[in-house]
Amino acid sequence: MNAALDALGIDLEGSLLEEPRFLADAAFLGALHAELRDSLGAGGAAAVLLQLGFARGLFDAGRLVREIGASSPRPGGLPVLTRLPMRLAPAPARDGGIAFAGSWPEHHEAEAVLAALGGTDEPACHASAGYTSGWLSGVFAVDAVAVETRCCAAGARTCRFAALEASTWRRRRGAAARRAAALPFLQLHELVARRVAALPQPARMDGFERGSPAIHVWGPVMVVPFAGADESLRALELIARDRDARGVRVVIVDLAGAIIDQGFGALALERILDAVAGLGAEPILAGVSPLSAGVVAELERAHALVRKDLPEAIAAGFQIAQAQRAAG
Repeated sequence: MNAALDALGIDLEGSLLEEPRFLADAAFLGALHAELRDSLGAGGAAAVLLQLGFARGLFDAGRLVREIGASSPRPGGLPVLTRLPMRLAPAPARDGGIAFAGSWPEHHEAEAVLAALGGTDEPACHASAGYTSGWLSGVFAVDAVAVETRCCAAGARTCRFAALEASTWRRRRGAAARRAAALPFLQLHELVARRVAALPQPARMDGFERGSPAIHVWGPVMVVPFAGADESLRALELIARDRDARGVRVVIVDLAGAIIDQGFGALALERILDAVAGLGAEPILAGVSPLSAGVVAELERAHALVRKDLPEAIAAGFQIAQAQRAAG
């Protein structure tokens, strides 16, 4: 994968993909920064940390995407939300593709760098940027790169980043393009795909069945395929009755294939959104058809977020749940 990793005795596939301390243990992360910088210099250390983080984020995203169709998640089989707390908000995409602005509210890596190196003159959260890049790449099936724009290790109050597709960064050139070029996307995707494929097979359903009462993705996120008010409301009742599902904080209503008219369709959807609010959860609408866009636009202003498709809605749901957990 990388001659520098081999020289340091780091087996990316065999160890750090499953290394629980990689992003959680400040002492371990600070020591890793210091060792890599001593061995490779600042630029080489940044490239290696970016790759390590990318592989971990891509692996977690691969597990997420793989389990979306599971009828019931395996106990302890998946991390709840992302391994790295992060806040994301869609940003204007001048050059097309995905675009996000965000932050790492716990600025864990920056604190590790401050403790180990006494701070830096430039952004230092390379593993966090890599993880975010990998997670976005896996969820949205693109090659994405998150570039840190402000860093607590360099004196800022928050650690913030911008995330765009790698091709967009390359067109803009500069430091971000060099970071994008440092990621061997094809090799990392192949490595992680092997690891994800080797995981035990979950119990699956054949996709999101339109007539099924509910699909509980896991943890704080629930997906409800829209099948009219009665079916969807029965699905929401399961949340209230199921002890394991009472922690749901976000309910995604999947409208793919549905046409919401101004009459009964709008009324049915409003009943569902009211029921979601009654459970204390945040609603998100996904997969809105052009024929339903006008009606849903009115509901968006009054009730719910709208995302263009299910993967984007699930990603947004994780971020909402993460923010609620941090605020609580």
